Amino acid sequence: MSSALRSSGSLLSLALACAAAAGAALAEESAPADKSRHETAPTQWLERMNGALTTRNYDGTFSHWQGGRVEMLRIIHRVQDGVVSERLVSLDGSGREFIRTGSALSCYLPDKRMVLVEQRPPQQSLVGFPTVNDQTESFYDIREVGHTRLNRHDTHVISVSPRDEYRYGYRLWIDDATAMPLKTQLCDPRGHVIEQIVFASLTLPSRIPDTAFRPEVSTVGFQWLRNDPLMPTAAARLAWNAMRLPPGFRLTVRSAQTLPGAANPVDHIVFTDGLASVSVFVERQQAPPDTSQVPQSATVGSSSAFSTVVDGHKITAVGEVPPATVQFIATQVKAQDPAAPDSPRR
Repeated sequence: MSSALRSSGSLLSLALACAAAAGAALAEESAPADKSRHETAPTQWLERMNGALTTRNYDGTFSHWQGGRVEMLRIIHRVQDGVVSERLVSLDGSGREFIRTGSALSCYLPDKRMVLVEQRPPQQSLVGFPTVNDQTESFYDIREVGHTRLNRHDTHVISVSPRDEYRYGYRLWIDDATAMPLKTQLCDPRGHVIEQIVFASLTLPSRIPDTAFRPEVSTVGFQWLRNDPLMPTAAARLAWNAMRLPPGFRLTVRSAQTLPGAANPVDHIVFTDGLASVSVFVERQQAPPDTSQVPQSATVGSSSAFSTVVDGHKITAVGEVPPATVQFIATQVKAQDPAAPDSPRR
């Protein structure tokens, strides 16, 4: 799920999507209720939820809890003429703002007096939620574990539990009437909650004006940096891929970009099982690596990171997955013939 919510000091982490969760008091404006809330399978509730999140307009404030820290944020989402616009604002923390129109993302970082402009997949939201595909049930146990009233709304409670040690699980409270998630939790392998978001307010307006997607922060004196994708001919010099992947993961994104602070182009590849995602950054080292400093691993909240050096390149894998997963993928990343198919072994 990109790290717009959890953006730390690392500029690389700003490119990652974050896992989000929601708990809410919905506005009175809502869709008609289902004829029977007992007729829909658990996977269909997840599909309905993602349809609501990707096609509806919504505007809400929420608290993001992780590792004992709470931050209030606001998310505005609009679909107009087929173009998705989003704005994510930190209300009481750093004051950072993230504004996306289609594939263009601008990150306003007042604590660094910087604006970072980059491209990202147009379907990738600033606040990601679990999605399902045909193979999801092969790697997750998806069950409806109950019905409950939450903030005066009837909800289905859906549990998404991993079948192995390579991914985290989820618990979701989905509103019967709107299919919007009223509450979502990210859980570790023992079922302990490691991340949660609770909406203080959430409305579903039919129209959202353009002015809602203008930054409030003044950028006078800010440094502007562009994280531009390279031309395909430059990006194809080396094709990096994982020789083996955890079960269910597949390559979905491959790009080469210039990142602030990086002396050389950085290759970016993303592996996902539909719910969990791991981003891998490959950076060529200017000087021989200090082997005493690699490999390195870190865990911050629900995010894990692992760095190592392969053939003079620094490999960094980051994702909202258990530490074993990023280590597995990072140590399997190798350069291959650009014409070779993307078909790593599992």
